[in-house]
Amino acid sequence: MAEAIRDRVEEVRRRIAEAACQVRREPGEVELVAVTKTVPVSRIREALSAGITTLGENRVQEAREKIGLLSSLGVTWHLVGHLQTNKSQLAVGLFDLIHSLDSLKLAASLNRHAAAMGKRVRVLVEVNLGGEPAKSGVPENELLPLLQACRTFDHLTVDGLMTIPPFRRDPRDVRPFFQRLRALRDRAADTYPHLHLRHLSMGMSHDLEIGIEEGATLVRIGTAIFGERVQG
Repeated sequence: MAEAIRDRVEEVRRRIAEAACQVRREPGEVELVAVTKTVPVSRIREALSAGITTLGENRVQEAREKIGLLSSLGVTWHLVGHLQTNKSQLAVGLFDLIHSLDSLKLAASLNRHAAAMGKRVRVLVEVNLGGEPAKSGVPENELLPLLQACRTFDHLTVDGLMTIPPFRRDPRDVRPFFQRLRALRDRAADTYPHLHLRHLSMGMSHDLEIGIEEGATLVRIGTAIFGERVQG
């Protein structure tokens, strides 16, 4: 199993490198976030042995348990799933980057808890570009007002944007969503030049190449490394 995960990690890195070279980007511009939802710690250790340094979790409680077991290994942890406001204090204490800021209420809560801990919390704003009711994220037309409001928070840093596009069987069909996210980021950066919106979190196991071609700096990869996840 360890060899299988190592091979999968190498294959994902090859895909990242090839996609970056296609658009004359350096592969090092793209950070691989290995998503470990429902993955046991033993298999996560195998991924770390294969060179993974950044892990992504969907749920705060599951992450807390894993972080406790892996805290000595110098891993960077990202929250890539929806965050409820009542879990914001835990999230501030656990994660290096939160990909899923989706409301002013959550931003205020994160800022308050970060201030109490004497730290800054780094976030990405999740944008729901497909208008899907079942998915989190701010509507496109609410992004700039949210960024404007976040300017008042001294302990919160907005580092960029994230999106989860509607599923398409052909990965090429998600390209317009990634193009829109990049355009939104560029518009936001022009509107609020003091914000360093350096990250675009877009692209998963089946469409990472399209994300990278359109400017992704973070790709969230679970299945391509760990296989199909256990439902739960």
